Amino acid sequence: MAISIGDIEIQDWELVESFIRASGPGGQNLNKVASAVQLRFNAKNSPSLPGPVKARLSKIAGRRMTADGEIIIEAKRFRRQEQNRDDARARLAALIERAATPPKPRKKTRVSQSQKRKRVEQKRKRSEIKAKRAKPNLAD
Repeated sequence: MAISIGDIEIQDWELVESFIRASGPGGQNLNKVASAVQLRFNAKNSPSLPGPVKARLSKIAGRRMTADGEIIIEAKRFRRQEQNRDDARARLAALIERAATPPKPRKKTRVSQSQKRKRVEQKRKRSEIKAKRAKPNLAD
């Protein structure tokens, strides 16, 4: 069951899943069953990801990415192993989907002359109002 995000498809052999014991609700079953999932994906060496996506993914992943370029996602929201497995894969897909969409280029804008004049005029008026609040100088 490969993960597909647009034209990017990550094969199962690129994903390493290990099952660990989860904390939280579960009663006696909690100490016997490894229901949490730790999903590992080596993004740095993945042939499925283009270069720009890898670069954006390393910024977006943050502390989930190791120094070796491996993304680690732990899923332990649910009591069932299958649900946690699907959750981990969905979170990885969402992360890659965010990295796959390039950011919009910033358009440079300038403040218009009329806006600059308006700002200075407002400052001048405010200054006059504050000056009128001052105590009169009786020495004059």
